[in-house]
Amino acid sequence: MSAQPRNHRGTWLKLSFLLLIAVMTPACAHLFGGTEGAAGTNDGIRGKRIALIMEFNTGTFSQQYADGIKEEIKRFGGELTTFVAENDKAKMGAQFEMAVTQKFDAILTDHGNSESLKAGMNKAAAQQIPVVAFDAPVKIPGVTVLEQGDEKMAQMTLEQMGNDIGGKGNIVKIWTAGFAPMERRQIAYDAFMKRNPDVKEIAAFGAATSSTALDTQAKMEAVLKQFPNKGDIAAVWAAYDEFAKGAARAIQESGRHEIKVYGIDMSDEDLQMIQDDNNPWIASAAVDPKDIGRVQVRLVYQKLHGDEVEGKVVLEPVFIKREDLPCKQISTTELSEYVKGWSGSTQGLKDWMIEYK
Repeated sequence: MSAQPRNHRGTWLKLSFLLLIAVMTPACAHLFGGTEGAAGTNDGIRGKRIALIMEFNTGTFSQQYADGIKEEIKRFGGELTTFVAENDKAKMGAQFEMAVTQKFDAILTDHGNSESLKAGMNKAAAQQIPVVAFDAPVKIPGVTVLEQGDEKMAQMTLEQMGNDIGGKGNIVKIWTAGFAPMERRQIAYDAFMKRNPDVKEIAAFGAATSSTALDTQAKMEAVLKQFPNKGDIAAVWAAYDEFAKGAARAIQESGRHEIKVYGIDMSDEDLQMIQDDNNPWIASAAVDPKDIGRVQVRLVYQKLHGDEVEGKVVLEPVFIKREDLPCKQISTTELSEYVKGWSGSTQGLKDWMIEYK
């Protein structure tokens, strides 16, 4: 009579042992219907639906930024859906609210303004949907804003320009209002002009359109005709790489090689122009656009993981000038060999992210 109970005890011991192995071994978790702790599913990170809402996606900078986002979301096993508002802020706001309605797990934004995004961001906060905004002037509790250190980038390029023209001369400014990074760059520009009274702004223009570089080129050509003599224009300061491209092409085609261009931002196309000895664009300050995307994704996954994330995160820019670059043509993936601090940012990385390759 005593043998049967002993067999029951043995069976329960075996089952308990197997259960312990399954719980402790991620690969076996599926045997008991569980997914938490399974390989690569730490805290339910994999499989998240992420929305990226862009005010515009024109230019190689925006393309490389979006590539960085895609790469990092893929690393975390997420699913990305991208919405592009085509320079329509109202449309961007509507797209954001649609992403909330569709219950995306997290939302990323690129540019936009407070007026268009505020309502949707408040709805996202109410539904506890994590949001990380890039280059948007929003102040919504729970929303993290990522920016590039725009004032510093402007200072870098302006100081180089000032030194190169000897602190005096006529300059052209290409800039536009209505964008948070532009407004921050304008602060540095105003300070520079006050410190350098012998530098005179003789023309200023700029507009973000679906063909920004081409439109800028046409406007720069008109300015060159207005000031046709050598010495009329000492330099051009462009607050955005699409502006720098358009201005540089107009100057190069006109043969006005004495005029140099100083820009902000960097992409493979930008770098190719700066490396060209016949191109007037000679320097730019920037953050790797792919790094911007990667860091933005890391921040939103920190939120998904339950980590505390600051309300404002600033990236550190670097200064790139022609004289520091090799004669051979390189891409931005090779730029770190010649410019310290370019690419490979570890900002936003957490120890728990190591398992995601």
